[in-house]
Amino acid sequence: MFDLVTPMPYTSLQQMLDGAAPWGIMCYEKGIYLDDLSEDVIRVFVEHYPRKTSPLSVVPIQLLRGAYTRVGEDETAFGGRRKGTWSLSIAGQVPEAERLEAERAWVRAFWEALRPYSRDATGYMNHMSEYEEDRMRATFGPAKHDRLARIKAVYDPDNVFHLNANIKPAI
Repeated sequence: MFDLVTPMPYTSLQQMLDGAAPWGIMCYEKGIYLDDLSEDVIRVFVEHYPRKTSPLSVVPIQLLRGAYTRVGEDETAFGGRRKGTWSLSIAGQVPEAERLEAERAWVRAFWEALRPYSRDATGYMNHMSEYEEDRMRATFGPAKHDRLARIKAVYDPDNVFHLNANIKPAI
């Protein structure tokens, strides 16, 4: 067993998972929130997880509880539910470009199979390879998304910084 609850430099925290994704690895990822890991959800895992074609592909699961739930939705710039939930990331990772499309198809099929067990299409934005505008809006919530779009209109009206979890500047 190991203990990750210890003081550490921020740079160490940021580098903690570097070994799992060495330079040159290609990745396609979709995240989703689930209220519970029901037997139906477990069946989806049992059916879809073995279909991955790369040993580098993973599905980390995080339980968001405790302090996460004690912060009000409007108290952070980050969007997402503030009640206890499971955050899943379906990450297809391959070392060769020609294998990426098959792994992308695996991620998308797995995610679609989990959708009926989620209240919506939201997920942790760092677990998104594609930032569909409707998912971004849903992930932040309409009020927070609109506020961030107004801020972006002031500081980045030409949308120069658009290669991340992009929120377009308000018009």
